[in-house]
Amino acid sequence: MTAVIELDGLGKRLGGQTVLDSLALDITGGIFALLGPNGAGKTTLVSILSTLMRPDSGSARILGHDVERDAARVRRHIGTTGQYAAIDEALTGRENLVMIARLLGLGTLDARRRADELLASFDLAETANRPVAEYSGGMRRRVDLAASLVLTPAVLFLDEPTTGLDPASRARLWDAIAARAAEGCCVFMTTQMLDEAEALADRVAILQGGRIVADGTVDRLISLVGTETAVLVDEAGEVRRTLGATGDAGALARQLAGLAEEDHRLHLELRRPTLDDAFLALTGQPGRTAARRDSREVAA
Repeated sequence: MTAVIELDGLGKRLGGQTVLDSLALDITGGIFALLGPNGAGKTTLVSILSTLMRPDSGSARILGHDVERDAARVRRHIGTTGQYAAIDEALTGRENLVMIARLLGLGTLDARRRADELLASFDLAETANRPVAEYSGGMRRRVDLAASLVLTPAVLFLDEPTTGLDPASRARLWDAIAARAAEGCCVFMTTQMLDEAEALADRVAILQGGRIVADGTVDRLISLVGTETAVLVDEAGEVRRTLGATGDAGALARQLAGLAEEDHRLHLELRRPTLDDAFLALTGQPGRTAARRDSREVAA
């Protein structure tokens, strides 16, 4: 499958520090989530891919177009939403979208039609004629995302799109992002919300110290730090026995059968690593107990 986004030895230095170090990556489509601690270089990479910053070494291509030599062509195929809403608060939601559509070359009637389509798609039709200054944070973010989709880009860059949003607004934005991907748009997003990456991304990469330290599906990244384990806990929540990996069903059955001599009730808990655990382990940060638990009572 032809790559939509290609990085080949991409490097960037800022303030005398290496921010991106010889990145090599091919993305063929779907939703790609780039994770990393603060300062890992995520926003720098998005800035380069969206032609807002030049790389110092290597190359990056969008749909075969070099982001440095063919920047004008790249811009025709991409939409970008930064970390902060870039809309005019004095204008209404509709006026913002019409203005952007006109700036992108649409005629007056087409601009209005496209604005109305996006307002409906992002559940903003009822507030379309209110000044953006009166919008909630989630509504502003949706207008910002709608603005990046005026020309239905082939590639959409989202830099931490849901930071600071309440759960309901996040859910609406997740739906909007998934809908764009379902329509064939390649979505490249950065996020600090690991549950967001787990819910949306077809593929995840972790950037640390300017390098990609892990890349693959969510399940693959989780598998790098462990497997599901069965444990028995008492009524106080204390682990009384670790039974082992759940993949060995025979061994688990034998151990459970041996519990008949116990004179107290135990609970079987299945503990498996999460993307949080994988992220912390792969970036070398202090761990924590974050394993999910799926419990059922076992009579001993």
